[in-house]
Amino acid sequence: MNALRTIGRFVRLEVRLYVALGRWLARRVDVPEGARGWGYSRMVTPVMWLWIFGSACELPIAHVLVPWEGVRIALLVVGVWGLVWMIGLLASLKVYPHLVTRTGLTVRFGTLARIAVPWTAIAEVRYDDRDIEGMVRTLRPRETDAGTELHVPVNNRVNVVLVLAEPLPVPTPKGVVDAVLLGIWLDDPRDFVAATRAAIASAGSVGGPV
Repeated sequence: MNALRTIGRFVRLEVRLYVALGRWLARRVDVPEGARGWGYSRMVTPVMWLWIFGSACELPIAHVLVPWEGVRIALLVVGVWGLVWMIGLLASLKVYPHLVTRTGLTVRFGTLARIAVPWTAIAEVRYDDRDIEGMVRTLRPRETDAGTELHVPVNNRVNVVLVLAEPLPVPTPKGVVDAVLLGIWLDDPRDFVAATRAAIASAGSVGGPV
């Protein structure tokens, strides 16, 4: 059963990446009416394009260097799949930004993370540029004296911290955790903090100082 669930997760991820790629090609960023999207992919985009370029270069090289036709075909299929997968991953970061709406914040990381946070659940929002050591996976919780911190980093960095008014249940690959703090990365963090504080104030809450 565990193997079947793992396979199912990979299949769903694959389908979502292809949907994101289609959205990107059609220039249909997923920002509902009345919401504002906030990007987080600027820092990682050049690195991902280098990976994509390197993978594209491997295809003709393998075709020239490998003498066996069956192996060449297999390498071509795997290479094209990997290339499309990486482009789909980049597309997902572009078309699924964080969302600021009238009722709350939606934290996203492509198709891999989606956390809905109502404004009333946020006690403080502040700019806080920090490295998250050992963070190699999205939505990896960290235990602290204050409780569970949950970070959605880009290149192992976050620059905005949301302190929650009370523990917020968040589904993760390791199960549901009660987060007391969320760390996220924004391309324009200070503008995001200002806009978020304005939304919190209009919802009757108060944000912390910059």
